[in-house]
Amino acid sequence: MLDATLGSIPTTGSGAPSWIIPALVALLLGGVLGFLGVRFFAKSIVSKARGEADDILRKAALDADEKQRVRKKEADKEIDEERKQLRDAERELTKREGQLERLQSSVASKEHSIADRKKNLDARESAVEAREGEAAALIEQQTQALERVTQVSLAQAKEMLLERVEDANRAEVAKRVREIHEQAEESARERTTEILLQSIQRYATETTSESTVRTVAIPSDDMKGRIIGREGRNIRAIEKATGVDIIVDDTPGVIVVSCFDKVRQAVAVEALSRLVADGRMHPTRIEEVVEKVQSEIAETVVKAGKDAAVEVNLRGFNPKVIEAMGKLHYRTSYGQNVLRHSMEVAYLSQLIAEQLGLNGRLARRCGFLHDIGKAMDHEIEGGHPKIGMDFAKQHGEKDEAVLNAIGGHHADIPATTFYTPIVMAADAVSSARPGARRESMERYIQRLNDLQDIALTQPGVVEAHAIQAGREVRVMIDADRVSDDEAYLIAHNIAKRVSDEMTFPGEIRVTVLRETRAIEIAR
Repeated sequence: MLDATLGSIPTTGSGAPSWIIPALVALLLGGVLGFLGVRFFAKSIVSKARGEADDILRKAALDADEKQRVRKKEADKEIDEERKQLRDAERELTKREGQLERLQSSVASKEHSIADRKKNLDARESAVEAREGEAAALIEQQTQALERVTQVSLAQAKEMLLERVEDANRAEVAKRVREIHEQAEESARERTTEILLQSIQRYATETTSESTVRTVAIPSDDMKGRIIGREGRNIRAIEKATGVDIIVDDTPGVIVVSCFDKVRQAVAVEALSRLVADGRMHPTRIEEVVEKVQSEIAETVVKAGKDAAVEVNLRGFNPKVIEAMGKLHYRTSYGQNVLRHSMEVAYLSQLIAEQLGLNGRLARRCGFLHDIGKAMDHEIEGGHPKIGMDFAKQHGEKDEAVLNAIGGHHADIPATTFYTPIVMAADAVSSARPGARRESMERYIQRLNDLQDIALTQPGVVEAHAIQAGREVRVMIDADRVSDDEAYLIAHNIAKRVSDEMTFPGEIRVTVLRETRAIEIAR
């Protein structure tokens, strides 16, 4: 079938189809015409593009020229402004140069004037120095002439003049001093009296003192022999176990226990009381009883310290501090229990501090611990204030106010806070109140004699008498030798010496009496 179809297509003599050649010619002709059209079209596009490019370039050139003209105009304007500023600055500079020239001319004129004045001053100074030399020479001549006439040197004349001035004004000075002291004392006395009275009224406590006599009652004198034992073995065993001295004398019904350590003394008294009640008296039994009593007393000491801390409402104490405060339960001072005294001082310190606007709790702590050194002053050398301060610092007390109050409540060290004088006042109030302390007859008489001797050493004093149990000294002065104002100075001097040289609780009043008597006899 394909052959039949092909056979039907017209062919050329060479056997090729007759339409091929015209087709090829047409195709070639179309290609040439297409190429020529494309080339013409391309030239048209290029020509158009070149025209647009020329337009853009011309427009850009015009824009550039315009911008250049604007920038040139702005630059010209700026240059004109800068030129104007330069001209203004130049005019200002010219003006200032003129002022400076005038100022320099004025300074030069003043320098010339100062130089002239300096010359005048130098001339005057030279003249003054010459006159001073002449005056000094003249004074020296007159002084020498006066010394030859009066037979008194210049130093002696000065001394005589000072003595006369002192004598003439002594009464006036004494009067003025008396007035100032009286005003200050009156104001201070009213305020302190008010504070102390309120504190004492708000804190009421017992005024009886504890007994310092430590004796053990025995049923009969036969018990003394049993306490002593064969060849003294029992009494030596007691003294060795307790560390006390046992005094067995002719006093009926008692034996005396002596010891500086009041805790050991308490152990010995309790142990002896139990041994006497039990009746068995030999070294082994003595050691057993003493050991048991020591354990009980140690517990009692700690309990007393804790109870005291709770009663004064204070916390944060080291156990060693509590133990030391408990030992004060067995310590007395002039018959006054030291632990009760410390608690009383704590409360009084708080009341005084609160009325002064200070920290009452801190003052209470200062007062409570102020005598803690008395718990170990028989074991450590030194005064109880320093011992107590070192002990408290070693066992946890860091507050400077507390440490200074402990160490300075007897004025052994300077007070660095207000709480130290508060504790001193509270300590004096607690010690000096009626019935708080007892004093031996010998010490009492010695204190009275010391008061009178100090008063009698003052010039113009005729008599001196200690009264009011040594709380006051009455001084009689010679009215012909001492004025009223000088009497005040005598009282001041006596009070100062008493404060510096004597130790006493509370305060001592010094009263100086001056009396003038006019006597005439009618006949």
